[in-house]
Amino acid sequence: MAYKTILVHVDDAPHSAARILLAAELALQEGAHVVGVATTGISRFLYQNETVDDNDPNLARHLAILRERASHALAEFAPRLQKLGVQSFEQRILDDEAATGLSLMARHADLVILGQLAPNGRGPDVPAEVLAGSGKPVLVLPFAARTSSAIAVTSDGVASPGGPAPARHILVAWNASREAGRALQDALPLLRRADSVTVAIYDADARPGVFGDPPGTDVLAWLERHGVLAKLVLGQSERHGLLKRPGNVGEQLLALASERDCDLLVMGAYGHSRFRETLLGGVTRSVLDTMTLPLLMSH
Repeated sequence: MAYKTILVHVDDAPHSAARILLAAELALQEGAHVVGVATTGISRFLYQNETVDDNDPNLARHLAILRERASHALAEFAPRLQKLGVQSFEQRILDDEAATGLSLMARHADLVILGQLAPNGRGPDVPAEVLAGSGKPVLVLPFAARTSSAIAVTSDGVASPGGPAPARHILVAWNASREAGRALQDALPLLRRADSVTVAIYDADARPGVFGDPPGTDVLAWLERHGVLAKLVLGQSERHGLLKRPGNVGEQLLALASERDCDLLVMGAYGHSRFRETLLGGVTRSVLDTMTLPLLMSH
């Protein structure tokens, strides 16, 4: 697998520039085409609603303002990519809500780059909804994402694809689930380029036989066959309640990532339903809400 089409969400958030930067770096590493998308926030179902008057001047002014805002968000997209030396890219404005429009476009991409949900939790949970609606891996950048390039750039602004990969030290959260397996497969282009890969397994003793004998054997062997030499960390979570359910795996993962100076966390995203409140499981939700490093998820 390779990332040949990278979709990046561009909006007026302060860390939108960091998303464009990461998309550019990955494009240089992978020889990929980058698609920058800004959305107006207008539901595409509005155009199918026969009760809406297309000739309403107030509606026309409102739509014009929203499209102008989307256009403004994209103003620096092409110049930033050109400065870094990306040759193949395009930009689009979608008359749609962010999660819906990006989910549809992502079906023609290999990787989607999004921003972390706002701290106040207001607005649509775009990462969770795109993850569930697109079927593609989602790379979420935190608000604290770096804005300096890892790719060598000449004085003329031409980037060299020989620079270090954006994700040099990767932590993989492994629970042997279908979602985790999908995430591991989707992350292979990054894992192969990394300087170090750590696989973390928690509570292996609670599921004997699932992780190999001894635990971690199977996943490490699979990675090695793909040219990835990884180290294993076995952890134990705190247990709560009569059912002894794990309660702090998300916090432990982030602590381990910080301890090992990781710059990417890879994990499967598990959820029970399509409703926002339960779309993602407890560990995924905890990590997504409090992460300070980029997170690659698959569902």
